[in-house]
Amino acid sequence: MLRQRLTLKGTPLADVVSRVLVVLLALGLIWYGAMLVALAFKVSSEMVNTLSGYRDAYDYLAGLKPGDFDGSTRLAIAAAGLICAGLFGSLAWRLLPRPHWSRTALRLRDEADGTVEVAPRAVERAAELGALQTPSITAARARLTQEEVTLDVGVGSASLPVADTLSDAQARARAALAQHQLPTLPVSVTLAQFDRKNRRELQ
Repeated sequence: MLRQRLTLKGTPLADVVSRVLVVLLALGLIWYGAMLVALAFKVSSEMVNTLSGYRDAYDYLAGLKPGDFDGSTRLAIAAAGLICAGLFGSLAWRLLPRPHWSRTALRLRDEADGTVEVAPRAVERAAELGALQTPSITAARARLTQEEVTLDVGVGSASLPVADTLSDAQARARAALAQHQLPTLPVSVTLAQFDRKNRRELQ
C-alpha cells in the first residue's frame, strides 16, 4: 500500500494576521503579568497604575451609565462589533485545518542508474484527456490519490444514459493510461456537474 503524507492547507495572509494577533496578546499578558509581579514586590499601586493605566480604565468603564451613550455612539459600537465579528469570523474560518493527502510522484521502475517517475499531474492529465473523448463529457478533472485516480466529470447533452456515459468515460481514461504506458490504476468516476438545460435528459 502506498504511503502518503497528510498535510494541512492554510492561507498565508490569515497565518500572518493570526500570528500578529497572538504576539500582541502575548505582549499584553507579559506586560500586565509584570505589573502583578511588581505589586507582589510591594511596588506602590499608584506607580503600577501610572505604568499600566489599569485602575483609571477600570474606574472609567465602571462609571459608565446607559445615559452616557447616545444614538450615534450606539450605532458606532454596533457597527464596530459587526465589523470585528466579520473579520475575526473570516479569520477563524480560514485558519480551520483542512487536511488532504499530499501527492507524490508515481514510480514506474527502478534502474541501475536511477528511477523512472511520473509527476502526478501527468497521470491526471492523461486520464482527463481520455475521459474528454466521450462525446457527452464536457469537463473532466482528475486527481491521483493513494491507489487510484478519482475523476470528476461534467455532462452536457446526454445522448446515452448517464450510467453508460460514466462507464465510457472510465474506460477511455483507463485506455489513455495504458496508451501512455502508465500503470493501470483503478479509475473512479463521479458526475460533478451537468448542463441544466438538459436536466430532464440526465434524469
